[in-house]
Amino acid sequence: MFLIVEDNKLLAKNIHQILSLNEFDSEIVRSAEQAEENFREEKYNLIILDINLPWKNGFEFLQELRKNGDNTPVLILTSKNTTDDIVAWLEYGADDYMSKPFDMSEFIARINSILRRQNWIKTDKIEINEYEIYPNEEKIMQWKQEIWISSLEFKLLMYFIKNKWNIINREEIYEEVWWWFEDHMFSRSVDVYISNLRKKLWWDFIKTKKGSGYYLE
Repeated sequence: MFLIVEDNKLLAKNIHQILSLNEFDSEIVRSAEQAEENFREEKYNLIILDINLPWKNGFEFLQELRKNGDNTPVLILTSKNTTDDIVAWLEYGADDYMSKPFDMSEFIARINSILRRQNWIKTDKIEINEYEIYPNEEKIMQWKQEIWISSLEFKLLMYFIKNKWNIINREEIYEEVWWWFEDHMFSRSVDVYISNLRKKLWWDFIKTKKGSGYYLE
């Protein structure tokens, strides 16, 4: 079941219909407050979240959702698409975003990509040396102490674990971990995120293959 959080009635109806045609069940709410009420009674596979909502906006709803430990995938719908906005949404736990207006075929493709990523790691806990990694909670523990990393850094780590020993280039990371590659060719952003992981966890677990990419040893 998907939850559509969109105050534009026509757009919400169109999204609901296209999801139905692709065999996805969905419910529509018009505000973040209504979404919070639904969450008390229903577990969702995906949230399709408009940012510009009345009263509490979608960004505030996303922040509270992640602070409460809920890792339901979130696809952002927005009329804003500046680099700062995109970075903020992804850092606070959005799984992808689309700028309005958008093509419905691309919309379904991105949903399928998000759902595939949710199935990368089908286990409750991964142990690597002194680290305990909990994919369902996006949490890492070292000697019983939690190490904070952002949602995007965690997704990047999971992608390396899934593809251990395989050399992964920047373009693949952009396309598979976050959907910036075609619209936002930031040549050094992958390097920055990998550097962050090395600093927060251990220095030499992600190796660099000069001229090719990265791999998890």
